[in-house]
Amino acid sequence: MDFDVVVIGAGPAGIFAAGRAAARGAKTLLVEKNPSLGKKLLITGKGRCNLTNSGDIKDFISSYNNGKFLYQAFGSFFNQDLINFFEDRGVGTKAERGGRIFPLSDESGDVLKVLGGYLEEAGVTTMFSERAAHILVESGSGGRAAVCGVKLAVSGQIIKSPGVVVATGGFSYPGTGSTGDGYKMAKELGHNITPLLPALVPLVTKEKFVRDLSGLSLKNVEVTAFVDGEKYFFEFGEMLFTHFGVSGPVILSLSGAAAGYLAEKKKVVISINFKPGLDREKLNARLLRELDSSGLKTASNIMKTLLPQSLIPVFLGIAGIDPQKKGSQITREERETIYKLLRDFRLEISATRNFDEAIITRGGVALKEIDPRTMESKIISGLYFCGEVIDVDGLTGGFNLQAAFSTGYLAGGSAAALSRSG
Repeated sequence: MDFDVVVIGAGPAGIFAAGRAAARGAKTLLVEKNPSLGKKLLITGKGRCNLTNSGDIKDFISSYNNGKFLYQAFGSFFNQDLINFFEDRGVGTKAERGGRIFPLSDESGDVLKVLGGYLEEAGVTTMFSERAAHILVESGSGGRAAVCGVKLAVSGQIIKSPGVVVATGGFSYPGTGSTGDGYKMAKELGHNITPLLPALVPLVTKEKFVRDLSGLSLKNVEVTAFVDGEKYFFEFGEMLFTHFGVSGPVILSLSGAAAGYLAEKKKVVISINFKPGLDREKLNARLLRELDSSGLKTASNIMKTLLPQSLIPVFLGIAGIDPQKKGSQITREERETIYKLLRDFRLEISATRNFDEAIITRGGVALKEIDPRTMESKIISGLYFCGEVIDVDGLTGGFNLQAAFSTGYLAGGSAAALSRSG
């Protein structure tokens, strides 16, 4: 059985690669180890599928690790193209906080249905419950090795093809099939794989008192992250305390870089500002007002106007203030301690959670070995990479799915062009 292009992996990147290749006239096969399409896609955005973001190109590039690599991919297919793609097929979209774009129905199943229809209309042949064991190569022109096919693991069948697109995903959510197959195949063919780390992942803190705060969600806080004392991250938003540490949108955003720093044995600390809307003068004035007007109340009761109830015992314990101490008895030094902790509540990060809880993988096939204009390998002719398998990862907010769709689109189109020229 011969094909012009074989795409390995039927996630967002693989589906778009296969659809684009077939739309450009290439006889295309899509191989997927799961029994159906897009298993991981169904759980993205908590099942609502955050397709993309409404930001401009600068917003996007700055939202990734190694974002500059994506300029050409976004030039081929960007956010408005993706929105039009779905709206033309009956799935309208809407913008929410932070420019996040969701389907109007809030159902990832509707997105997957469109993608399945796209494959059918393009004429893609699909093969489910099958895994690519090896990518086959032969001597090419100019002495450079070239792809000649794929050997399948289950049937043992050899599929001949001059173009292969690897869209196997990373290590995150391995239960969906993301088990690192693409890294293994790339390495077998001489590619370097940058260190693989969980990203967009909850963080473990050194402080054990977080157990007493488990389940506490904080809105409208500022979080600053430091590595070896140097600031590397700052964002306003939501976070969550867990039995092991911290999570939530702001924490996930800083977690990828934190994972890298922790792997380098550097010290990572986060600082929480509980009252970002009040400057020093206003916060001090409010503290004085609360203490003066509630002189007979206990410190624990006074703090109810400033913090969630479950946080107060921990907060006062760190401040070294007896919860039963009367407001009139709190000293100037103690008031200054309260002020400092309200604006700079510090936690040391000791680790990340594992890949089972990570939304995406940081690291992957080294970008210096991929041509950003085509997504083709610089080592093996006819071999292409797209999606999470490459060393690009983004923040939450639709950035990672857009990167998958865009790199898949470019890789598929490039593979089809190569097969026609051959």
